[in-house]
Amino acid sequence: MIKRTICVILALATLLLVACGGGTASSEDDFWAGDPAPAFSCDPNGSEPDQFEGPERVIHQGMDYIATITMENGGQIVIDLYPQYAPITVNNFVFLACQGFYDGVTFHRVLPDFVAQGGDPTGVGTGGPGYTIADEADNGVPFDRAGLLSMAHRSAPHTSGSQFFITYRPAPELDQDFTVFGTVSSGMDVASSLTPRDPQSAPNASPGDVIASIRVEEVPAQ
Repeated sequence: MIKRTICVILALATLLLVACGGGTASSEDDFWAGDPAPAFSCDPNGSEPDQFEGPERVIHQGMDYIATITMENGGQIVIDLYPQYAPITVNNFVFLACQGFYDGVTFHRVLPDFVAQGGDPTGVGTGGPGYTIADEADNGVPFDRAGLLSMAHRSAPHTSGSQFFITYRPAPELDQDFTVFGTVSSGMDVASSLTPRDPQSAPNASPGDVIASIRVEEVPAQ
């Protein structure tokens, strides 16, 4: 029992990060209030900054979003996002993806039988987009299977930025503190074949597998 507890604590620690960040985005209650987002586009032009003051609202109520992670080796992981359960988190991920923020970053932490974590421009687990967003961990979506998408964050509340992870197994120990905001619909074999790597235990290891791009498609909600 003691050994199992220690393993769980260590696993949770890998999803916590030390990152610089600005203010926290607005709460879920007022996310949909105000002017609607402009027409959806996910075609970065290459001139976007590396850091942002915060995510612009880019998603629309009543629409669904499908993200395709294309690896440098050509493999693809397709993810159905959950704007109905985690609109702040989905909007943040879509905003960054469609700015080209994730192009060229790596899966810097890949722990077999736990998670594959990416989205850090520094490649070592300490980077972010320059801001943080509000938590949506109480959205009622449990970590009950492999292939779920969530955000990593620091130990303090409301500190997610750009780093995300995909689960390799059910992880109920994450339910209280982390937000599920999507699920892998195809390409779990690609996710499962990512090169194992842990910058905490082997900081000088070869860089993780490179993400060529993440692009998002907007489709009518089913």
